[in-house]
Amino acid sequence: MNPTRCSLMLLALAALGHAHAQDAKATPYPTMAPIEQYRIKRDDEIALARSAAPPSISADAEVLVLGEHGFETAVHGTNGFVCIVERSWADPFDDAEFWNPKVRSPNCFNAPAARAVLPQFLKRTEWVLAGLSKQEMIARTKAALAANTFVAPEPGAMCYMMSEQGHLNDRAGHWMPHVMVYVPRAKASLWGADLAGSPINALEGDELDPVTTFLIPVGHWSNGVRAPDQHGGG
Repeated sequence: MNPTRCSLMLLALAALGHAHAQDAKATPYPTMAPIEQYRIKRDDEIALARSAAPPSISADAEVLVLGEHGFETAVHGTNGFVCIVERSWADPFDDAEFWNPKVRSPNCFNAPAARAVLPQFLKRTEWVLAGLSKQEMIARTKAALAANTFVAPEPGAMCYMMSEQGHLNDRAGHWMPHVMVYVPRAKASLWGADLAGSPINALEGDELDPVTTFLIPVGHWSNGVRAPDQHGGG
């Protein structure tokens, strides 16, 4: 082979390898991992789900765990709250960690949130376990919103996320203990969220998740341990 051509080919291969490395860095979880990587031992999952809220709330809550075809009830509750460990596919479809098998996000929803916010994640979990692609899930989400199968949050919808044991994503770890309030899609500025000095953060959602979530940090984890300053990381 011509030495010049060989050198050009080697340079091209090196560039291609660098591009692939950059893509892997930008998207560390490009596809779904084997399902077993997302599973947790049943008793451990129950305990982790309950750690989302103080025991005075979570002890009497319903607890859901990941089953073969979706989430199923492991413990029946009496106070209207529902505790669950969300997996990575609770994130927006374009999130780089959508398939991160390390995500363990304990949530404890009150009754209004359990009726109007939680069902979308439960249905998406069924789709994931059935092997649907992202595009298929996006199409079904749009159809469910158009048919009002997925509905806007009810007044008073909120959720506790106060677990010291959770791993929300690789960027933030378990971040800060906080509570979340859900409203139909609105601007963050409605609550003064995300402004300098404001203790409130907001996720405004999008056409596939027309919900604004206001995140309010609190001072202690659900186990009573004091949390670090909200700007100091979790």
